[in-house]
Amino acid sequence: MEEVKIGFLGFGNVGTGAYKIIRDNGNDIFLSEGVRLKVAKILVRDINKKRDVEVEDSILTDKFEEIVNDPEISIVAEFMGGVEPAKDYVMSCLINKKTVVTANKELIAKHGLELQAVAKENGVGLYYEASVAGGIPVIKILAESLQANKIGEIMGIINGTTNYILTKMSEEGRDFSDVLAEAQRLGYAEPDPTADIEGYDAMYKISILSSMAFHKKVDVDKIYREGITKITIEDIEYGRELGFAIRLLAIAKKRNNTIEVRVHPTFIPVDHPLAAVRHSFNAVFLKGDAVGNIMLYGRGAGDLPTGSAIVSDIITACHQKDKHRYISFYNNEEGSARR
Repeated sequence: MEEVKIGFLGFGNVGTGAYKIIRDNGNDIFLSEGVRLKVAKILVRDINKKRDVEVEDSILTDKFEEIVNDPEISIVAEFMGGVEPAKDYVMSCLINKKTVVTANKELIAKHGLELQAVAKENGVGLYYEASVAGGIPVIKILAESLQANKIGEIMGIINGTTNYILTKMSEEGRDFSDVLAEAQRLGYAEPDPTADIEGYDAMYKISILSSMAFHKKVDVDKIYREGITKITIEDIEYGRELGFAIRLLAIAKKRNNTIEVRVHPTFIPVDHPLAAVRHSFNAVFLKGDAVGNIMLYGRGAGDLPTGSAIVSDIITACHQKDKHRYISFYNNEEGSARR
């Protein structure tokens, strides 16, 4: 198979992780998949910035046009985060017949339907495995392994920052603000942790999963959301006395024609598998009518776990040219998320 050239939009933690995987595992990928991957261009803000990984100066650029207008680049991986300018860049790539792989949960949750339509119209793919639960392949499992099932329920711990905080509060008896400060020092929480601790991050992710599972676009604005900022040591101790643990859960259920989607702290029986998920790990619990209950567990964030999901999607895209993976999992009818 010919060499596949890839453009990166952004080069933060996840982009660096994906680059390392392609660099270090490239020969193994070629031997097992017959695909030779090459990162041809990387869009960065400052080409002179000192980086944690060695990269040839010639592949760094601060001009988006050098990627979108390069006819040899067939796949673009987007690592910018947020909606703008990521949406405009992704849209331009799709219109220019380039398949896009992204880890951008907010972009997919808010504009995935629109972007998928543009991808289909231009005969390219849009892949977003890395947008939910890092290295856990929950998107692929919903798309490829559970097609014969009607999914009735999704329940997951899909934000590592909040799970780390709740674990530390529970096991060490420390208050929320103390553990949050520690999480920020260790890099588990952002300097501005609002998206994590107020539940926005989990809300975007459950919007994507529920839209796929129930075949209807679930609008993020219709999802009930509550973070963990009001959780106290007393809440945790009270739950423990009654045999429960507190976790921030993202929950989606379908009953007849009603879809219920919400994110909030929840008391879970201590013998439930999700109660055993500690620190920054993620887990997703799925219920299918044929397969029954399934739980997926692993690292839900980080440069290498999320980078692994990106590279997996890149490989899949190489094998699926002219096919539109994940395109048909939303229809044009918007679902309702009951509060």
